[in-house]
Amino acid sequence: MLLTIKNLQKQFNQRAILKGIDFHVEKGEVVVVIGPSGSGKTTLLRNLNFLEHADQGTMQFLDQTIDLAKPTKEQQQWVRRHTAMVFQNYNLFKNKTAVQNIAEGLIYGQGIERGEAVKKAQVALTKLGLGERADYYPSQLSGGQQQRIGIARATVLKPKIILFDEPTTALDPELVGAVLNDMRRLADEGQTMVVVTHQMSFARNVASRVVFFADGKILESGTPEQIFDHPQHERTRQFLASLAENY
Repeated sequence: MLLTIKNLQKQFNQRAILKGIDFHVEKGEVVVVIGPSGSGKTTLLRNLNFLEHADQGTMQFLDQTIDLAKPTKEQQQWVRRHTAMVFQNYNLFKNKTAVQNIAEGLIYGQGIERGEAVKKAQVALTKLGLGERADYYPSQLSGGQQQRIGIARATVLKPKIILFDEPTTALDPELVGAVLNDMRRLADEGQTMVVVTHQMSFARNVASRVVFFADGKILESGTPEQIFDHPQHERTRQFLASLAENY
């Protein structure tokens, strides 16, 4: 098992957001987390790479066991070196070009010499068909292009796991397809991913496993066929019925 989380708990203002989550990811899996807005899905991702800190829980990642409530600075840095996150609002540096945005993580996160980092970043952009946009700033790019650069920034680091936080939510509908195609390509290449999304067609067609999340808890988990065609929990059935036209 690549990643195992046990009893992850998180509160905000004395309100329980994550209620004892047990969660695991195997190498090469695409785990898609679905569920209603406000159920704690994004909080789960943010606790996995220490953008937020849990009140309780343990992480077994690669060969390390980490107390999620009391991680050391070195443990946090180690996890971040082996993971990457793609945000729904792109999170690009506005004062840096596309190629610079991608190169920064290589330079400061992995210690790669700047010239080599820029070459790797250019290759990543070219692979996405965005090579001619290398010197464009975020303000000169569409939302879809910015998000695809965010994906390139994540993949160029060669992380063990990429975390996607609703990567298409902020995009106009006509821009969604290119981003989802990039993610499908990564899945085909064997990249391990945890994806929080409302794109049910992606969950059905690309996921290795679908996790249904509601009210701070995992209510059920299974293959796309099991979750979409034979859901066991009434809350899952209600959620899917409300989105039936989307998958």
